[in-house]
Amino acid sequence: MERLAYIAWGSLVWDPRALPLGSPWSSDGPRVCVEFARKSENGRLTLVLAGDAQPSTGFWALCPQDAMAQAIEALALREGIPPSARARRIGQWRPGQEDPPHMSDLSPWAARHGITGAVWTDLRPNFDDGQTPGIDRVLHYLRGLTGEKRALAEEYIRKAPRQVRTRYRPDIEAEFGWTPLAPS
Repeated sequence: MERLAYIAWGSLVWDPRALPLGSPWSSDGPRVCVEFARKSENGRLTLVLAGDAQPSTGFWALCPQDAMAQAIEALALREGIPPSARARRIGQWRPGQEDPPHMSDLSPWAARHGITGAVWTDLRPNFDDGQTPGIDRVLHYLRGLTGEKRALAEEYIRKAPRQVRTRYRPDIEAEFGWTPLAPS
C-alpha cells in the first residue's frame, strides 16, 4: 500500500474544505520555495511556487487515498482545477524521480517519513510577465485593493502559516500591519 502525502504552504493548511486528509497537517514538511506572487480572481495575493523565493518549511498531511490518481483528483477538486489543466497545475513526485526545483529536499524528507509519493498545488506567479513580481509591484497591487478584495487579501496573508517566512512578508507586515493571526 502506498503512503502518499499532500504538501502545502498556504490556504490548504487552514482551509482544506472537502479535501480528505488521512492525518492532521504536520509542520515539518519539505522545504518549499514560495512567495506571495499570484493574484487570484477574488483579489487575494496567494503563496505560490517561485524559483527565486527563499525556502520555508512546508506542511504535509497523509492522503487517505492509496493511489496517486485519486490523490491528484481530490486535490484538483479542492483547488477548482479542471481536468484539462491538472497535469500542469498539480505537481506529483515519487521516489527515484528528480526533486522538483522548488522542493530540493523532497527525496530525503520523504525517505525520513516513509512517503512513497507526494502531490501539491503547482501554481506559479501570474503578474503580467509570469515572473515573480518585485516587492514594489506587490505592495502597489495590495495598495490598490479596496472593499472585499482588500479584506480577502488581508485574510489570506494573515492566515498564511507563520513559519512560511517569505522575502516579501516582512515588507507586507510593515506596510499594512498584516501580521499572522494565529501561531502555527
